[in-house]
Amino acid sequence: MSWFKKDPLQIISFLSYGTPSHLYHRGRALEDETIDLDQKSMFNLVLNTWKRFETDEIKHTRLKITLPNNQVFYTETDKDGYYKIDEAISDFGDFINTEGWLNFEVSYDDASLKRTIQSQNRFRAELLIPNQDSDFGVISDIDDTILHTGVVSVLKWRVLYNTFFKHAQNRIPLEGAADFYHKLHKGPTNKKSNPIFYVSHSPWNLYRYLEFFLRTNNFPKGPILLRGFSTIFKKKTPDSKPEKQLEIENILKTYPKLSIILIGDSGEHDPDIYLQLVNAYPDRIKAVYLRSVNDKKKTKRVKSLLSHYKQTPVLLVNSSKEAIVHARSHGLIK
Repeated sequence: MSWFKKDPLQIISFLSYGTPSHLYHRGRALEDETIDLDQKSMFNLVLNTWKRFETDEIKHTRLKITLPNNQVFYTETDKDGYYKIDEAISDFGDFINTEGWLNFEVSYDDASLKRTIQSQNRFRAELLIPNQDSDFGVISDIDDTILHTGVVSVLKWRVLYNTFFKHAQNRIPLEGAADFYHKLHKGPTNKKSNPIFYVSHSPWNLYRYLEFFLRTNNFPKGPILLRGFSTIFKKKTPDSKPEKQLEIENILKTYPKLSIILIGDSGEHDPDIYLQLVNAYPDRIKAVYLRSVNDKKKTKRVKSLLSHYKQTPVLLVNSSKEAIVHARSHGLIK
C-alpha cells in the first residue's frame, strides 16, 4: 500500500443460512488489505494477523443485495462495517443447487464513494437453504472440537499462539473430524446433503482464516457463525445468554421441523449451553457429542453433569472414532 493511495474496497460476505422465503445474510465492508492466506513466511503471518484486527471498515454505507431473479434489497453497514439483512423473499427453489446453496451478489450502492472497488463491485455471496428431505442438521463448535486451539491452557497462551503465530495451512484438524462430518452430511443413506453449521466464540475478524482452514482440510461447507469483537469485552448480566447459544436457538427457530445434532468439547461452555438446549428442545436434539479435552478437572465436571442425564444421548468422546461408532449404531450415518 502506498502512503498516498487508499486501498481499494471489498465486501466479505459470510456464508449464511435461510429458507426459500427468508433471506438472512451477514457480511462486512472493508478496505482490501491484500491478506494472502497462502503466504507461509513468519513475516507475512504476523502481518496478516495484524491486518485481520487492524481493519479499515467502510461504515454507514449503503449496499445492494441482488438475488438470482433480480429482486433487490438494500441495507447499510454499521459503525464497524458490518451489515445484516433479514427479509422475506420469494420462493427460490429453482435457483438452489443440489447441496442447498443459493448464490447471489452484494455490491456498494453509494454514489459518494470515489474509490476503486474490487471485483467490478460484484461480490459473490452464498446462502444455505437446507433441503426439505434432510435427515437432520449438525451444529458444531470449532475451537478444540475440530481445530486444536488450547483453550484450556494456562492463561490461554496456546490459543494466542495458535491463532496469531500459526498459519491456517499448518493447523491440523483433530483426527477423523472431517470424515465424521462428511458421514453426518451424507446421513444414513449416504445420499443426503444434511446441513452443517459451524458456531464459534471467535470474532468475525477470523472468518476468512477459519473458512480457509475448513476448506483446506476438506470439511463440508456450511455457514460459519462467529461474534463481534466488541462483544468479547461486553459486560454480561446474570440473565444474558452467550452469543453462541443465541445463534443456535436462531437456527432451531428458523428450521422448526429440522432435528439437530450438537457437537462441541468439554473445555469451556459447550456442555452447559448444549444441555440447556436439550432441556429446552427435548424433541429436537437427536444427540450431543462432546470431545474430551486434556483437563482432568473439566472432564470430571462434565462427567458429573452427564451422569444424571438420561434423555437425549449425550456422549463424552475421546476421538471421532468413538462418535462414529455411536452414530452408526443409532442409524445416524452409514
